Amino acid sequence: MTPRDALAEQMQMSRSAAPALARADSARKNAVLRGLDSALEAAESDILHENARDIAAAQAAGYPEAMLDRLRLDAVGIAAMATSLRQIADLPDPVGAVIADWTQPSGLQIRRVRTPLGVIGMIYESRPNVTIDAGALCFKSGNTVILRGGKEAIHSNRILVNLFRDALVAQDFDPVLVQLVQGTDRALVGDMLKAQGLIDVIVPRGGKTLVQRVMEEARVPVFAHLEGIVHVYLHASADIDMAVKLLLNAKMRCTSICGAAECLLIDRDFPSQYIRRIFDALIGAGCTLRGDAVYCALDDRLLPATDADWGCEFLAPILAVKMVANQAAAEAHIAAYSSGHTDVILSEDNDAAERFLHNVDSAIVMHNASSQFADGGEFGMGAEIGISTGRMHARGPVGLEQLTTFQYHVRGHGEVRS
Repeated sequence: MTPRDALAEQMQMSRSAAPALARADSARKNAVLRGLDSALEAAESDILHENARDIAAAQAAGYPEAMLDRLRLDAVGIAAMATSLRQIADLPDPVGAVIADWTQPSGLQIRRVRTPLGVIGMIYESRPNVTIDAGALCFKSGNTVILRGGKEAIHSNRILVNLFRDALVAQDFDPVLVQLVQGTDRALVGDMLKAQGLIDVIVPRGGKTLVQRVMEEARVPVFAHLEGIVHVYLHASADIDMAVKLLLNAKMRCTSICGAAECLLIDRDFPSQYIRRIFDALIGAGCTLRGDAVYCALDDRLLPATDADWGCEFLAPILAVKMVANQAAAEAHIAAYSSGHTDVILSEDNDAAERFLHNVDSAIVMHNASSQFADGGEFGMGAEIGISTGRMHARGPVGLEQLTTFQYHVRGHGEVRS
């Protein structure tokens, strides 16, 4: 069987298995997740061994450090996956939840009820943890899932999916509910993108090239964000101690995630005596600053920013820095360059913060918090399958509820329409 024939068979099996999963009991689904939680911890050494094979191959192939960072697993990462599974198991099952309930003057009783989307196609790069997070979220929300990870993570993904499938079988579920595309040919991505009638929604998670391809070629709905171009606006009233702490975390905690800060906008009226302290902290932490003419003149450690630096997702310890005349100018800059993912205001002026929260049209808008919290686990969702910057159906972290749609249940008593 060719890889394309194998994928076609997998998609058909997922479609056929979806109705039974949609009716599955919550307790049984949670038992699978808790069983997988234990299995991950028991198989830690085997998982790390397979991940080391992927890392070695990726290094030999010359992959950039940002991708290696996303690919790498360690004991802490495995424990985090297990914790995520426990959190997802503890969350309410969205399937069957009543969203709204009312009675019409005609006597009809109407309920809007959550139902699974059906079959989810997950296309992603690096990040083996996505295999567990996406599989768990799809399964708990009653959706079958076809996982197509990158070739750089094939050994890590295989062992994780095999553990998931073993946990399914242990609770008498069909293992086809969670499937991994075994072939690494890029043509298989195209087959998934055109699988109308077999896949209900595609979720891409990876670099700009991957997401662009998905959005251009997909014939099925897509939950996606192209880039995480995250801005932090330092308002004139910002507290300097908080600003230093949050900026260091937002930029340097993990530079390779989509929630990492990429551009710092500093209000012209922010106290000038504090700016050097901010630059000292960032540069001292290993961050390269690319500044506009104002800040390059102020501090010769900054490199001159180019037009390309505004609106760039560096995914590295690099931060673009610019002075803005006021909040309106900051919001205008964000509107021009933001990817609509996450943007932040640091301010002690609550009125200014409220204006920012309402004026900035991004999926996530924050006040006095690190942008690195732009993550489904940190939003209480257990995990997320991705961050959606679109406006249809789901926006922001895509968790259990966002992986459902709804139907109307209408109960009558013999009513006829006049």
